[in-house]
Amino acid sequence: MTSTPTPAPSTSGRLYGVGVGPGDPELITLKAARLIESADVVAYHAARHGRSNARAIAAGLLRDGQIEEPLIYPVTTETTDHPGGYQGAIDEFYAEAAGRLAAHLDAGRDVVVLAEGDPFFYGSYMHMHKRLAHRYPTEVVPGVTSVSAASAVLGRPLMERDEVLTVLPGTLPPAELAARLAGTDSAAIMKLGRTFDGVREALAKAGRLDDAWYVERATTDRERHARLTDVDPESVPYFSLALLPSPAATAFVEGEEENRAPTEEAAGASAARNEGAAHNEGAAGGSVTVVGLGPGDPLWLTPEARAALAKADDLVGYLPYLERVATGPHQRKHPSDNRVEAERAAFALDLAKRGRRVAVVSSGDPGVFAMAAAVLEVSEDPQWKDVAVRVVPGLTAAQAVASRAGAPLGHDFCVISLSDRLKPWPVIAGRLGAAAAADLVIAIYNPASRTRREQLVNARELLLEHRDADTPVIVGRDVGGPQESVRVTTLGEFDPATVDMRCLLIIGSSQTRAVLRGDGSTFVYTPRHYPAE
Repeated sequence: MTSTPTPAPSTSGRLYGVGVGPGDPELITLKAARLIESADVVAYHAARHGRSNARAIAAGLLRDGQIEEPLIYPVTTETTDHPGGYQGAIDEFYAEAAGRLAAHLDAGRDVVVLAEGDPFFYGSYMHMHKRLAHRYPTEVVPGVTSVSAASAVLGRPLMERDEVLTVLPGTLPPAELAARLAGTDSAAIMKLGRTFDGVREALAKAGRLDDAWYVERATTDRERHARLTDVDPESVPYFSLALLPSPAATAFVEGEEENRAPTEEAAGASAARNEGAAHNEGAAGGSVTVVGLGPGDPLWLTPEARAALAKADDLVGYLPYLERVATGPHQRKHPSDNRVEAERAAFALDLAKRGRRVAVVSSGDPGVFAMAAAVLEVSEDPQWKDVAVRVVPGLTAAQAVASRAGAPLGHDFCVISLSDRLKPWPVIAGRLGAAAAADLVIAIYNPASRTRREQLVNARELLLEHRDADTPVIVGRDVGGPQESVRVTTLGEFDPATVDMRCLLIIGSSQTRAVLRGDGSTFVYTPRHYPAE
């Protein structure tokens, strides 16, 4: 990688950011070795004790006569009395260090800045690059990262096929870490040390703790690795990481191990782990979490929902909804028909009673015409009184359709289902008429199906008794899905024959406005104020 945006004087030296790999000198690339050996100046970052991991890795390549520039951090993790605080002290240090390197470059000397691992992978070199690359000819030489080294040390691939690898700093808040871990296949978490307890908490919240490995100072003579659950937090240095290897590869490797005759030591360790897992499962018991998937777009799945799904042993739900959920090798799916809510709830509760962690999935929000009420109702049976039930919200279909059209729910509104499978039509008609008379915006769920067409025709006629024919109507179909469509019409022009169960309708109030924009599109909104009587 070369960056030469601003021509430098012909006599200037050249800046090199050189990755020296994770620790083993034999992992230094041939190009990196050549540049280190030939450099006029070799610079490296170090803490106040003066020792540099990068220099130690490259020590065998340094020669007599080279100028060494140790760039000593004024602070690392301790406090400082600098008037600008920690960041002020660090910024001042980077500016001073860049100035020292610039003096060598101006004198025509080539400068190599050593970087442990790869220069652009959480490396200190990048701070010199930002300050100098626009002024001098610069080249960056990549190195083997600690993540690659840790994967090799463990003998476990990082990802396979279309799996996703996410690299995260352990300095993120545990809640954010957990959300990101729940939404990826494989992960590497850098910068442990004092963050270890928070990282462990995040892995547990995401349901990934049992899959996590710990690697310290990979490829060096002080290398250490173990399952993360077996690591003493007090023993963890900064130069360590947590790794979630490829789920597919891990399942294969562990399946192979099950078929081998274990050694006496391995059998004892395995038995101890199994006994501990059984004890923890029995102590904690099973649980049911009813999870809202949102209307369809994976981007609308909340971090909390992702974490709940990742932690589950069993996933229960209507088949099309289950197909939207990616599963790990330890998880089982239990699909069912859409008309057996009570049976599905009982099945989930029974699994939980037997110690399983169960996620019952719903489209949209599980508490809006969905599975949360069914699970809670069935859980009143005394046989399931001790099963923990939790509801994780999701983005509703009404919110999704409204957002696509503008802000039709900007004032008072109500939500009504036209399905008469669980309540009689006269009740629906009465509520619809009352909502229309109250001049509420109305979001209509389950407007029609193959066998239920007349209700929507009757609903339109009833609404026209209270609303003008030019009242805006929004028809959203498969919003968030691959066949999404949203159209704006009026109550007078609205054709019930164009609607099916994948649609959601929003009927405006007397104040709802449809505004034609300059690009030909229409946005709909309901003002927050309402005229006085």
